[in-house]
Amino acid sequence: MTVTLAVLGTGTGLGLWSLLVWLAPPRPGLSDLIARLDPDPPKQPLLLPKGGGWAVRLGTPFTAALRSLGLPHRDVEKDLAVTERSADVHLAEKAALALTGLVLPVAVELILAAGGRALPWPVPASVALALAVSGFMLPDLTVRAQAQRRREAFRHALSAYLNLIHILLAGGAGVDAALHDAARTGQGWAFQQLRGALNTARLTRSSPWTALEQLGEELELAELTELAAVLSLAATEGSKIRASLATKAAALRSQDGAAVEGQANAATERMALPGMLMAFGFVIFVFYPALNQITASL
Repeated sequence: MTVTLAVLGTGTGLGLWSLLVWLAPPRPGLSDLIARLDPDPPKQPLLLPKGGGWAVRLGTPFTAALRSLGLPHRDVEKDLAVTERSADVHLAEKAALALTGLVLPVAVELILAAGGRALPWPVPASVALALAVSGFMLPDLTVRAQAQRRREAFRHALSAYLNLIHILLAGGAGVDAALHDAARTGQGWAFQQLRGALNTARLTRSSPWTALEQLGEELELAELTELAAVLSLAATEGSKIRASLATKAAALRSQDGAAVEGQANAATERMALPGMLMAFGFVIFVFYPALNQITASL
């Protein structure tokens, strides 16, 4: 009876909340209203989002309500841009996973109740709450980890890109030609983004370093923004670009080496923990009979 009332109450609450959102839709923010009055068209993002699967279809009705709560946060939006995912898709996945975590324990409790083995109502209620919170937070953690891996991979590819540019400049190529030829040489996601940014600059008749600077801001990569600044100085001030690129490539290689070494040291420290636990268990296994005999004799 308690489970039935809980299910009916949950369904009634969701229905009333959906009706309230439909009757009083969230108002747009002040920044959005001001942006509509701005006659200058905004820059088109270089990182294009992708769609989703079943979770998006299930959680799409709740995206407007989550938007009204100020979600996703600015940091999450930047990570979503790096992973090429839409904010609406992300919010739909959060709502779908939270709803799944909330309903799944109730469904299991109904099955157990039908078999005559119902659990006390605090057990499924607490499990449902924990799964709902975990499901709501899981997309944020996943996007953050994916964005961090992509940024690290981009830094590694940027070092190779700078080396290619340095070689092409040494062979007598111009700056624009060296940038495009080096981007066409490499493969992978990072070089695809570089090619896309440079092609966008060529089609819009803007400077390549402007597109690279925008890409660096969207990816939150200071190294790419600094590269755009070096290229801009070379075009306007006539600075020595070959030496600057060689120095920056060496600095990136040193930084990548230090990061890899730090990750290896962290992995070595984590590997010591299972060995310590096994040794502690072995000691308990060996000395437990003797301790049991001593305590029994007392």
